[in-house]
Amino acid sequence: MGDNVLDKLIVVGDRVLIKPKSQSNQSKGGLFLPPGYKEKEEIQSGYVVKVGPGYPIPMPSDGFDEPWKKKEERVNYIPLQAEIGDLAIFLKKGAVEVHFQNEKYFIVPQHSILLLERDDFESE
Repeated sequence: MGDNVLDKLIVVGDRVLIKPKSQSNQSKGGLFLPPGYKEKEEIQSGYVVKVGPGYPIPMPSDGFDEPWKKKEERVNYIPLQAEIGDLAIFLKKGAVEVHFQNEKYFIVPQHSILLLERDDFESE
């Protein structure tokens, strides 16, 4: 998976780009997924490959309205919980399936992610 190819993609807002993993009833860390989830296909799992900036919040106004000054639209973001490399279990119903460079991905809003598994002990 060429990371430089994915650098062309910009994930917007509170969305996460997830590469689905092969179907299994157990995650890498030993978490067992509910029986029958494959048949229902309501729940999907995969690895987070890109993360959007988060939930946008406007900058507070300083109270000075100077009409001669050019207004700068500055936006801050509340960051997402998901991080690159996390295993995400999400509702497939809330996801959008896309194909990029002959690979299948899901664009998932954070509110459709049910659980994140993070391996903090993994070193480079």
